Amino acid sequence: MSSGGEVAVRTAGDASKHALVLLHGFPSSSRTFRDVIAPLSGSVYVVAPDLPGFGASDLPPEPSFDTLSSSVEELLSHLNVGRRFLYLHDFGAPVALQLAIRAPELVEGLIVQNANAHRSGFGPQWADTLDFWAAPNAANEKAATAHMTLEGTRNQYVAGLPAEIAAQINPGGWIEDWRAMCLPGRLDLQKALLADYGRYVDRFGEVADYLAKHQPRAMLLWGRHDAFFDIAEVQSWLMDLPRMEAHIFDAGHFLLETHALRAVELMLEFVAGGSANRAGRGGPR
Repeated sequence: MSSGGEVAVRTAGDASKHALVLLHGFPSSSRTFRDVIAPLSGSVYVVAPDLPGFGASDLPPEPSFDTLSSSVEELLSHLNVGRRFLYLHDFGAPVALQLAIRAPELVEGLIVQNANAHRSGFGPQWADTLDFWAAPNAANEKAATAHMTLEGTRNQYVAGLPAEIAAQINPGGWIEDWRAMCLPGRLDLQKALLADYGRYVDRFGEVADYLAKHQPRAMLLWGRHDAFFDIAEVQSWLMDLPRMEAHIFDAGHFLLETHALRAVELMLEFVAGGSANRAGRGGPR
């Protein structure tokens, strides 16, 4: 790609249909969506990239969410993707919302899954990261990035979960994520993106303006046991988008690991109402 580096992508379905762009979070890849791509592909053109520096994609030329957004934007242009639904999870949020702000007329709807766009999502566990953003010195960076280990990667999947739900999750996910994170340059990228996420937080006002002005159709899927994004974030989304459809799961940060089938059912219902119900702005069906 002209912006630098190759972006790995999984696609499925009829490219003449509206697209559903699946944007994963830290520390994963498009593998997150392995159980939903095929069943979704009968209704939409599924595009699931590995964000630059994740999975099988090359490192980005600059370690920032603006660069990741530009790379995904270029990929969508290459695939001739026009109108699209955007699925945003975790680190996928700054990417998806930047795409939406740049081209609101192309957004059919947002599917928000454990993704932060308000300060209400930052619970006590963010203290070290907030200190790092306020004073980005070596000591604060070390504390804020202490989770970048195999155990910390595992915690992304199972922290906060009741034992019987955690037992359903295949360890292969965090093992593969950690393998990819240990590739040359990847941990440095993750540290830089954590710092840049603070700049995304500083732009929450811009996100709020976009949501207020355009009121995109939206559906929220949330794992209530998420150890990283406080459930208070749900209420913030609902206040910004009063007609947003919300579904709370007995799941964690990676809810598709345990609730993919139900999530697919809800996503298919949501995308089926896309064009026909645009005037309804996400109202009940």
